[in-house]
Amino acid sequence: MHRALMLLPLFALAACKQPPDFDQRYDKAASDIEARARAMDKDLSEADKAAAAAAPGNGSQTKGLPAASTASNAPPSSGE
Repeated sequence: MHRALMLLPLFALAACKQPPDFDQRYDKAASDIEARARAMDKDLSEADKAAAAAAPGNGSQTKGLPAASTASNAPPSSGE
């Protein structure tokens, strides 16, 4: 028991670790944001490549959008 009481201040001292300062937190956040941005850029470039490969005229079997049709209008009323 006496030994445990002697170790208690050491454990308390180890638990009182200094939190990271602003510059350390900023650097970590900046690197995280840069990593996310690189991942998003990679995903977008892969999606662009897939869309270009599936575009009409590239030998793919998919069809483009149909031509726009003219709107059908109701006959004018007689005013009654």
